[in-house]
Amino acid sequence: MAGKRDILAIEGGKAAVPKGVIKAWPPISALDRKLVLASLAGNKHSFGPNCVAFEKEYAAWNGNKFAITTNSGTAALHMGVAACGLGAGDHVLVPAYSWSSSATCVLHHNCLPVFVDVDFDTINMDVKKIERAITPRTKAIIVVHLHGLAANMEKVLQVARKHNLFVIEDACQAHGAVFKGKKVGQWGDCAAFSFNQNKCLCSGEGGMFVTDNEEIAKKARQLWSFGETSTPVQSRDFHAYALGWMYRNNDLTAAFGRAQLTRLTDYIRTQRENGALLIRELKGLRGLILPTEPAGHEHTWYNFTSRIDMKALGWTGDPKRLRDAMMKALQAEGVPVGVWQSFILPAMTVFLAKNAYGKGCPWSCRYSKDVRYDVNAYPAAQRHCVSHFGMTTPLRAPNGARAVKAVADGFRKVFENVGRLDVDKILGPPK
Repeated sequence: MAGKRDILAIEGGKAAVPKGVIKAWPPISALDRKLVLASLAGNKHSFGPNCVAFEKEYAAWNGNKFAITTNSGTAALHMGVAACGLGAGDHVLVPAYSWSSSATCVLHHNCLPVFVDVDFDTINMDVKKIERAITPRTKAIIVVHLHGLAANMEKVLQVARKHNLFVIEDACQAHGAVFKGKKVGQWGDCAAFSFNQNKCLCSGEGGMFVTDNEEIAKKARQLWSFGETSTPVQSRDFHAYALGWMYRNNDLTAAFGRAQLTRLTDYIRTQRENGALLIRELKGLRGLILPTEPAGHEHTWYNFTSRIDMKALGWTGDPKRLRDAMMKALQAEGVPVGVWQSFILPAMTVFLAKNAYGKGCPWSCRYSKDVRYDVNAYPAAQRHCVSHFGMTTPLRAPNGARAVKAVADGFRKVFENVGRLDVDKILGPPK
């Protein structure tokens, strides 16, 4: 008779990952407390001295000439659309699978997203399909470095230069990701980073816009602060010279970000070590499609995203049901997996309804030409969407080999016993 250790946790067995083995993210240090408390004790709680310092320090860390600290990565993306001079009716290429902000930032400036399917192996925009998606109105490409893996920027830029397109890098998940020796955020005309709770650089919320182009930086700052031409540390006339938002960061958040930035290089090193170990531990596990790191890329493992090979496991039913049942079994083992994005972008209501601002705008704008959103035109994104689950925390500092190996034990336990899972019992009967 099998011992309790061999029984799946979802069936009442002992979990593979003991409680407390996986430590929370992010680690909080004495420097975090020192800088945040010093900001709290100061008298500049909106855009203050930590914001100015954070911009300079992040620009230096990432290798950019200009950096603007924002209240979110979404804000930084919208700043990129505006700063590249995009406007009503312009088309912008966006991957069919990403966070919604990668596409809604286009709508924010009355432009229209045109979706491009992803490459299943990398989950990034399929560079072979970019050129065929270009329309006479296409002005830019938003290329997303998803889950910490840089897109193939040489091929993206080759197409962009041929067609005179701007390139905006959505690097919100990819701090420190490298392609051919060069960090993301250094390749395109501008780039956006996020410092949300889950990100490899966490300041709670916030983001950063970066560029090496002074004119683009000036236009981005104008949108960032009410359409004004002077920044909060300059003499302002409080006159709106163009359409603007309030995308500035605050001093407390910037103080936290500055402290975390001092450890970001070490954090990424830890993630790469842990990611490599987990790949070695899980290699060859039947039914598991491991994430990839192509030659010339340095993955940061922001999100360790796996997929289920339905055919290898002999599953012919709804792929989401097997994925969801196996995910629940993994969670019962203490493996903190989850579905990051359960819809491809073209399937989201805002795009299918074509009614972002009411009365059909911006699609109905007289400067716009209709764009079709056929959800069946993106098979790789759809296949990924129904078969994936990911996780972040186990690969992050301060976690190390013990946490990684415990997670690997949980994966092996579930995948090696997948035939014992009663999907209907776990999820309930199909609706």
